[in-house]
Amino acid sequence: MAVSFLLSPEQEQLKAAARGFAEEHLRDLATAVRAEPDPLIRAMLGRPVFEKAVGQGFLKGLIPAPFGGAAAGGVEAAIFIEEWALHSPDFTISMAGPLIALAPVYEAGTPDQVQRFVAPFLADSGAPLAAMAYSEPEGSANFDAEPPAAGTRTVAVADGDHYVINGRKAWASHLSGWDGDGPDLMTIVCRAPGGVSLIVAEREHLAGHLEVEEHYDLPGLRGCLTSRVRLHDVRVPRANLLGAEGQGVALTRNAFFPSGASIGIFAVAAMRGAFEIAHRFATTETRGGAVPIIDHQAVADVLADAKGKIEAVRLLTWRALDAVMAQHPSAPELALHAKVFGSETGVEVLNALVKLVGVSAYDTRSPIVEYLHEALAYPLIEGSNIGVRRRQLQELLRTPGYDPLAASGMS
Repeated sequence: MAVSFLLSPEQEQLKAAARGFAEEHLRDLATAVRAEPDPLIRAMLGRPVFEKAVGQGFLKGLIPAPFGGAAAGGVEAAIFIEEWALHSPDFTISMAGPLIALAPVYEAGTPDQVQRFVAPFLADSGAPLAAMAYSEPEGSANFDAEPPAAGTRTVAVADGDHYVINGRKAWASHLSGWDGDGPDLMTIVCRAPGGVSLIVAEREHLAGHLEVEEHYDLPGLRGCLTSRVRLHDVRVPRANLLGAEGQGVALTRNAFFPSGASIGIFAVAAMRGAFEIAHRFATTETRGGAVPIIDHQAVADVLADAKGKIEAVRLLTWRALDAVMAQHPSAPELALHAKVFGSETGVEVLNALVKLVGVSAYDTRSPIVEYLHEALAYPLIEGSNIGVRRRQLQELLRTPGYDPLAASGMS
């Protein structure tokens, strides 16, 4: 069968729907978020838009069809993310909580667990939230390390038919929930008697046992409700353990492949937005000269290099997300390249485009600088490139019998 990179009619329809919603709701939301100094108030501005998105079926579009949702393939996910992230990547990240928090449920959940944990996110109304409680304030790059290393510090102690969980978590969007009593579902990475494990806490388990220590004031992605929380004696039924005790390391790593790959598309959205600004600037501004500055070779070269890198990252990430959604053996490597190459190329391209526009870009009111502030987060979030993702690539490249052509299907 021939390979085509043209969008199907269904994909074109998805693009139009996502773009229409973004232009109608997310553009104004982003403007309001930039004007609000308080991080909690900023995040709460997104709730009415969140409810509109749920009502229009976009949340169901994040849930795979076998589990009751409407998610199709990786390319469809990439199209959707790019259109929303162009205007409001923080809102997109906040709404995409189920993408990572439910991934271990799909992989290891029992039929009862799948039904209970996925149900809130198939709703046609409301603003249900999910959070993957992985990162800890002291750092989690070595979350799987065994004593005497600290590893994961959050602990689940068995108590009859329940676990009692204590610890601190940070950085994941909506750990606090809308009201400080936690999200509808929190997938907690913790150290149980049998090793690092994943235990799902539902909102009823968190209320009254979750303390918000701080809402972070981020330089970019300012609308994300990003908090540091403390879990106090969170009592969860042992029936909420995903898989077996000690299976949490593999489940956690697998959960971050889809979200990691998606960072490539967030970077594409930022580069796309900045390129539009820089190209318009270069073709209309003379800066006191006789011709638009694009007539100068140095300026044209920056734009040409940027455009080529945008197209390269987009196609790489389409391929990576397609492999992840299809659970193809190439998915881990492609997801890692999309995360690392995509995020770092994004920062490189945005920095070049800011320099092209010049000193007038160095203003908090400049949208091109806002794109750069957002992109600075992409090498750091969803598994930092240095602390996590490059180490995973090293491990992959060191694997005996590694085939460098396998990921491309050319072996």
